[in-house]
Amino acid sequence: MKSASIGLARACLASAAMALAALVSGCSTAPSSDPIAAAMATTYPSALPVEYRRQEVVDTTGEAPGTIVIDTGSKFLYFVEPDGRAMRYGVGVGKEGFGWTGQAKVGAKQEWPDWVPPPEMLQRRPELPLRMSGGPENPLGARAMYLYKDGKDTLFRIHGTNEPLTIGKAMSSGCIRMINFDVQDLYERVPVGTKVVVR
Repeated sequence: MKSASIGLARACLASAAMALAALVSGCSTAPSSDPIAAAMATTYPSALPVEYRRQEVVDTTGEAPGTIVIDTGSKFLYFVEPDGRAMRYGVGVGKEGFGWTGQAKVGAKQEWPDWVPPPEMLQRRPELPLRMSGGPENPLGARAMYLYKDGKDTLFRIHGTNEPLTIGKAMSSGCIRMINFDVQDLYERVPVGTKVVVR
C-alpha cells in the first residue's frame, strides 16, 4: 500500500514537471512583439554583402588606438584597437555633394535619439516632420554620436538606421549610417571626446 502511494506521488510529480516544462518552453519560443527589440535584431540582412559585416581586422589607418576612422570611399568605419588591430564596420555615407572629410570629436551621445531635420533638409524635403521621437521608425536608429569641431556641433552624426540596406552606399545627407546593432556596439566602445577622422 505504501509503495503504491509512493508510485502515485512520483507519477503526479512527473506529470507536473512535464506540464511546467511545456509551459516554460511555450513562453520562451513566443515571438516578441516589441518593435524596439525587433529593430535591434542581431542578424544582418541576407542581402548585405559579407564585407560590410562587423569584423576585427589588421589596422591600416595609422591612427592611435581609440580613434574612429571613416573611409568614405570604401564605406568602412574603423575603431582602432591596441596591438595593430581595428574593429571594422560597414557604413552608409553622404551622397555626392553631401559628404565631408576632416577631423572632429564625439561631442555627445544619445540612445534612441530624437530627430530634428536641419533647415537645409526641410527646404529640400518640406514633407518631413519638424521633429520625430526616438524609436524604430526614426531614421537615426538606435544610437547616435554627435560630431563636434572646435566645440561646435557640425550637424553630422554617426548613427543607426531603419534602412539597413543603405549600408555600403552613398545615400545619406552627410551622416554616417550603421546597422543598429553595430552602432550599439560602437557606442559602448566610444566615450565622449573620441577623435574622429573622416577621409
